[in-house]
Amino acid sequence: MSGDEIQVALLADHPTATADLRRLFESEWPDYYGAEGPGDAAADLAAFRSRDALPIGVVALHQGAAIGVAALKAASIDECAQYTPWAAAALVAPAWRRRGVGARLIVALEELARRRGDAALYTGTATAVSLMHSLRWEYLQTARQGGEEVAVFRKRLRD
Repeated sequence: MSGDEIQVALLADHPTATADLRRLFESEWPDYYGAEGPGDAAADLAAFRSRDALPIGVVALHQGAAIGVAALKAASIDECAQYTPWAAAALVAPAWRRRGVGARLIVALEELARRRGDAALYTGTATAVSLMHSLRWEYLQTARQGGEEVAVFRKRLRD
């Protein structure tokens, strides 16, 4: 399948994608977004539908169906509050993983942050360390978030 068949756009331009993404959040992170969890996937995704103010979400679409999402957020990892903005809430549907969708979402956030004038972009991940290295992000430190260790990375957007 060609990467050209995948479109990455602002979530604000595709509000109907929120229903698919809500189900994806709830199945991927049931302890947080599930029926007994403290999170509200629909509310978080609604917040990502901004065009200008953080958080700003991007969605990956294939034939009109949402297959991934990521957001540019002001804050993400509590013990790294000195850094902003963050590439966060990145999630790709299981059937689409390891096919370049995550990379396209992260690159879209890089471009969005550049257009905003941000000097750098940060992210934390426990599962996508090799992806961040392949996209030439710089490892900064390990931090704890949500009870697990995550690698914190920075992408410089200006020289």
